[in-house]
Amino acid sequence: MGNIVFVAREIAGEETRVAASAETVKKMRNFGFDVVVEAGAGAASRIPDGEFEAAGARIGSFADAASADVVLKVRRPSGSEISGYKSGAVIIAIMDPYGNDEAIAALASAGLSAFAMELMPRITRAQSMDVLSSQANLAGYQAVIEAAAVYDRAMPMMMTAAGTVPAAKVFVMGAGVAGLQAIATARRLGAAVSATDVRPAAKEQVASLGAKFIAVEDDEFKAAETAGGYAKEMSADYQAKQAALIAEHIAKQDIVITTALIPGRAAPRLVSRAMLASMKSGAVAIDLAVERGGNIEGVVPGEIADVEGVRVIGFANMPGRVAASASALYAKNLVTFLETMVNKETRSVVVNLDDEARQGDDADLCRRRGSSRLRRREEGRHLMASETMDRALEQLDQAVTAVITAAAQAPEAASAATGGAIDPFVFQLAIFVLSIFVGYYVVWSVTPALHTPLMAVTNAISSVIVVGALLAVGISTSGLATGFGFVALVLVSVNIVGGFLVTQRMLSMYRKKDR
Repeated sequence: MGNIVFVAREIAGEETRVAASAETVKKMRNFGFDVVVEAGAGAASRIPDGEFEAAGARIGSFADAASADVVLKVRRPSGSEISGYKSGAVIIAIMDPYGNDEAIAALASAGLSAFAMELMPRITRAQSMDVLSSQANLAGYQAVIEAAAVYDRAMPMMMTAAGTVPAAKVFVMGAGVAGLQAIATARRLGAAVSATDVRPAAKEQVASLGAKFIAVEDDEFKAAETAGGYAKEMSADYQAKQAALIAEHIAKQDIVITTALIPGRAAPRLVSRAMLASMKSGAVAIDLAVERGGNIEGVVPGEIADVEGVRVIGFANMPGRVAASASALYAKNLVTFLETMVNKETRSVVVNLDDEARQGDDADLCRRRGSSRLRRREEGRHLMASETMDRALEQLDQAVTAVITAAAQAPEAASAATGGAIDPFVFQLAIFVLSIFVGYYVVWSVTPALHTPLMAVTNAISSVIVVGALLAVGISTSGLATGFGFVALVLVSVNIVGGFLVTQRMLSMYRKKDR
C-alpha cells in the first residue's frame, strides 16, 4: 500500500471537528507519508490551511481523495464521498455502524477497509486511541457550561452583605467518562452535585469527586456491569424502583444532566415529563444522548425546548461545540491508531487484522478479501472475558513461580560461580542478573490488561524484605536498629496486605459475574 493520507473536510452541517491537527500532520510526515488536507477542513476548529501547510501538508480538494491510500474523517463518509475513494483505501472515522447496514454495505461494495474508532477495544494499549473517552470527556465539560449559561442564577454559594445566594443543585445521570467530567466541572463551579449510575464501580468514582451517589443498591445493582465496563440494561422491576427514587430526588434539583447510552441501542428514557413538572421554576435539563433518541422525554434535537416549565437542552454533537479542543484530541487518537499499521521499513500502511487493537470492543468493521463485515459479540463477551482471565491468571501464576524458583536457585548459582565459596558481591550479582531475566519474563508473558494488577502483586511479593525487618527487631542489640526495624515491619506489612487486596479487587473486575 502507498503512503498518501487525505484529511477530509466534513460535509455534515453540524460537524465542526476535523480529523487532523498541525501536530499530527508533522507526525504523519515523519512516518514517511504525504499528507493532503482538503481546503477549509480545519476552519471550524480554528485551524487555518496555513497551519497545515506549515506542518508539511499540501492543501488540496476532494478530488485528491481518489489517490489517497488512507482517508481520515470524523463522521462516516456519505455515498458521494465513498464514490470518490479508490478501492483498497483505508478509511478511519467514527462509523456509527449500528442500524446503518446499508451505509456499511456501501463501504464493502467499494472495496474499502473501514475502521470504526468508537469500537476501539478497551485494552491498555488502546487507551490513547479511545475516541469515545476523549470526546465524552469534553462533552461532559461542555454540558455543564451550556447548562450554566441557560440557568439564570449563580452556580456557587455566595455570602454577601446583601444576603446569601445558595449553591445550584446539579444532578448527573450516568457516571461514565462524560458524567464524571460533568461532576468534576460542576464541582469546580461551586455547585452541590449528586449523581447516579447502574454500575457499582461508579459509586466510589462519584464519591471521589465529592458528589453524593444516588441509587437503589440491591443484588441486581451489584451485577450491573459488563466485562467491557459498560452498563447493562436493567430489569423492568429495577427500573421502576430506581425511577421512584430518582423522581423524588429530581424534584429538588436545579440542573439535571443525562449521559446514559448503551452501545448499539436506543438511549434509555430516564426523565419523564412528570419528573420535569416536579422540578423548580427556572430549572434546566441537558440531554447528551439526544442523537440516540434522548434520555429526557420531550427533548428536541438541536434546540432548547420548554418542557413542563423546564428548559431542556438538546444540542447534538456536544464535543463539536468545543471544536478546537475536540479536534486536537480526536486527531491524536487517529494518528496513534494509524501508527500501529505503519511498516517502518517500507513506510507504508499494512493492515494486520490479527492485531487486538483492530478487533473491536463490541464489533469490528473491516475488510477482508474485498468485503466488509460487522462482527457482533454481545452474547459471547462475558465468556471470552472469563476465558481470557483464566489464561492470564495461569500466566501470572507461572510468572510468580519463576520468581520463587529463581530466588531458590540463586545460592547454588553463586556457589557454582565461585567454586564453593560464595562471595557476597558475586551472590548479589547473581541475584541481579536473575532478576533481569525473571522481570522480563513476568512482564512480557502476562496479558497487557493485567499489567496494573501485576504491579500490585509484585509490589506485595517484593515485601520479602519483611524478613530483614524481623531480624532487626529480634536479633539486633541496638535500640535504634530495633526501632527502625519495627517501623519497617509495620510499613512492609501494609505493603503486603494492601498489595494483595488491590490485586484481588482489580482481578475481580475481569471475572465473569453470575447472572
